[in-house]
Amino acid sequence: MSRTESLLGSAAFLILAPGTIAGLLPWLIRRWSPPSPLLEGPLPTLAGVLLCLAGLAGLIACFLRFAWQGRGTPAPIAPPVVLVVTGLYRHVRNPMYVAVTALILGQALVFASPWTLAYGAVIWALFHAFILTYEEPTLRRSFPHQYGAYVSNVPRWLPRLKPWSPP
Repeated sequence: MSRTESLLGSAAFLILAPGTIAGLLPWLIRRWSPPSPLLEGPLPTLAGVLLCLAGLAGLIACFLRFAWQGRGTPAPIAPPVVLVVTGLYRHVRNPMYVAVTALILGQALVFASPWTLAYGAVIWALFHAFILTYEEPTLRRSFPHQYGAYVSNVPRWLPRLKPWSPP
């Protein structure tokens, strides 16, 4: 797959998957629920805005890295041909899922929506199940030596502070 095709495919998948999961669905949840007094206030709102900004920046950076460096897309039907272990992937194995979850949780705080917060927890659980049952086994088969070293050095969910340097 050419880099142009990778970029176009990644852009389409970005709009379709994270756009729906972290954009459309939280909006549909929020618009039918009044704000929660437990989540209202300037500090939760500020934290939410920062989570949203970090999540969006991380998501875009990962999508670009998949297309440019991995020469593929995040979509399972057109995966990268090169294992991507640079950028945010040096800190955490699943930065796209972390970014999408951050976007949802950030919106929950900004809009003081406990239902969006609950939705974020469900989405994270679904991501975790997908990673364990499909993504990690697929990566182990596709990149047996590289992925084993990567898993040994980079955590699945909680980012390491010092970036891992692949051999």
